[in-house]
Order: sequence, then structure tokens, then C-alpha cells
Amino acid sequence: MIGVLFICHGNICRSTMAEFIFKDMIEKLGRTDEFYVASAGTSYEEIGNPVHYGTARILDGLQISYSHKRAVHLEKSDYEKYDYLVCMDSMNVRNTLRIVGDDREKKIYKLLEFADSDSDVADPWYTGNFDITYKDVLKGCKGLLKHIDSK
Repeated sequence: MIGVLFICHGNICRSTMAEFIFKDMIEKLGRTDEFYVASAGTSYEEIGNPVHYGTARILDGLQISYSHKRAVHLEKSDYEKYDYLVCMDSMNVRNTLRIVGDDREKKIYKLLEFADSDSDVADPWYTGNFDITYKDVLKGCKGLLKHIDSK
């Protein structure tokens, strides 16, 4: 199985959206048995909190279930558990490296790298615009799946 962990600051907006968008994509393709997918945050601020209402609105509109999701913290051991640690922005990459140590196996990426961009996924916590975040996440998730399939 291929392990994919999406990472952002608090694990209530972007990484959660990416987790469930990606899970929905692979489910629709009948490929859920090929992957294990989760998300985590690099800070402790939101641990235990539910999905942000803006992300919930997007997922509800797409009829994608996110039930029982609560924010969790990225752990050092996650580096060994996952094949892809996919961060939403440059700060998340730095914080992920601080937590897991050296990226000796080259597993840490920014999501939009898979969409041929060095941009960060728009952070709706500050912008309030979850629609732009969704467009970034969808583009990145499609690119990630294409990248995995090319391996």
C-alpha cells in the first residue's frame, strides 16, 4: 500500500480537505485498497478539534464524508509510516522537517509541486476563501495521483 499524509498547520482546513478529496478520488477509481491516506498538523493548536466549517461546507457540497475526523499532530514516526508527506505550503515543509528530521528518503513535498507549481495552497484560515483552496487542493491531488501512477 502507498501511504499519503497531507500536512498543514492545524489539520482542520487544507490538509483535511486534501485528505478527503484524495480519498474520494481513489474511491471513485476503485483503488482504496492501494492506499492509506490521512492528514496531520504541525502545531498543537487545533488538536482534537473537528473539521473547520469552511472545509466542511466544501466537502458537504461534494457529498464527501469526513465524519469522525479530528485534528491530529504530525509525529516523528510518521516519516517511516508514509511514502508521501505532502505539505500545503513552505512553512509546513519547514515545520515538518523540524518534527521528522532529515528528509533522507525524499518523501516531503508541497502539494502544488504535483501541479507543476512552486506555489503554496491558499490558506483559507486567513483569506476566508475556501473555494480557491479547493481549486488548489483538487489540482494538487490530481497531480499527485498522476505522479504516483507514473512510478
